[in-house]
Amino acid sequence: MRRIFLAAFAALIAAPAFAQTRIDSINTNFRWLGPDDKIVVERYDDPRVGNVSCYMSRAETGGIKGGLGFAEDPSRFSIACRAVGPVTLPASMPRTEIIAFAQASLFFKTFQIHRSLDAEKHVLIYTVVSTKLINGSPFNSISVVPTEPR
Repeated sequence: MRRIFLAAFAALIAAPAFAQTRIDSINTNFRWLGPDDKIVVERYDDPRVGNVSCYMSRAETGGIKGGLGFAEDPSRFSIACRAVGPVTLPASMPRTEIIAFAQASLFFKTFQIHRSLDAEKHVLIYTVVSTKLINGSPFNSISVVPTEPR
C-alpha cells in the first residue's frame, strides 16, 4: 500500500499538468443540496505530437461534498483519441510517456493518460489509468491513433 501511495505521489510531481479543455458536462443524478452528479467530457491535446487530441469522459460526484471538493469521484471513465490533422512523430519522442493527468479527488486520486509508441505498426496507443486500485488492478481505457510511417 505504501508503494502505491509513493508511486501516485511521484507521478503527481513528475508528470506536468497539461491544461485540459472542458467540452461538456451532462447531469446524471439530481442532488437537493450542492451540484448534481454529472459526466464530464474533457479534451487533452498531446503536448509532443501535434494534431492528436484525446477526449475523456468521466464521472464527477456532486452533492455537498462534491461542491466543496471533498467527494471522491468514481473510477469510471472512457477515452477516445483522434488525429485532428496530419500526424507526424518528432524525432526524439520517448517510447512511453505520461502526457496528462486529471485530479479526481482532493486526496491524490488521479487519472493519468499514458502514450506508448508501436513503431512496427505505426500507431500511438493512449491509455487512461486511475491511480486508485480496485481489487488488485486499476480501471483503465485505451485508444489508438495511426501515424505516418517515417
